[in-house]
Amino acid sequence: MMRRRLLAAILAVAAIPAWADTPTPEEDAVTFFRAAQLNDAARIKPLLARGLDPNIREPERGETGMIVALRYDAMDVFKLLLAQPGIKLEATAPNGNTALMMAAFRTNKEAILMLIQRGAIVNRPGWTALHYAAAAGDPDTIRLLLANYAYIDAESPTKVTPLMMAAREGHEEAVKVLLEEGADATLKDAGFHIDAATFAERADKPWIAKTIRSYIAAKNKQQN
Repeated sequence: MMRRRLLAAILAVAAIPAWADTPTPEEDAVTFFRAAQLNDAARIKPLLARGLDPNIREPERGETGMIVALRYDAMDVFKLLLAQPGIKLEATAPNGNTALMMAAFRTNKEAILMLIQRGAIVNRPGWTALHYAAAAGDPDTIRLLLANYAYIDAESPTKVTPLMMAAREGHEEAVKVLLEEGADATLKDAGFHIDAATFAERADKPWIAKTIRSYIAAKNKQQN
């Protein structure tokens, strides 16, 4: 009797279809983005092996997995995704962000170099990684992008430059680096028609405006 019951139990388990324990694509997506935020590459590997798109987008922000990984400094996950044959380096979120832009904003120099080495575009039309680095205010990230041919006076759709971004955010060292590297402090945006120094003043950063105007005055004096 016991042998019959045991055999029946084994046969019942064997009869359960294989798909019964297979997560749905929606469940895989939830697992993926949780793991991406926690830098848990080990949980993501089997998902990719099952065929999950490495360019999957997070429902709320529409960001790709790579952008999400960079947002959370999840470098193990970032490296895993970067190694995927079908990864799209230039995939953009609805707000226009790319992986390189997020890496620049997070001042993640290792990720920036890896992306550029794989062919990520440094000088995109409109907002660029240099704008994001300037907004973050890290001088070394700015220097790294400039060393990789980032256009120093790149213009957003409203002609905001990286110098204007750094000035508005009050990042004095970033402003100094951009000025020393040749940023044009006389440029004006298309929305307010003001220069970087005025951006600083309107953002209650008068010391930044002073730095910029002092630099312009010194430069004019040298030229004369």
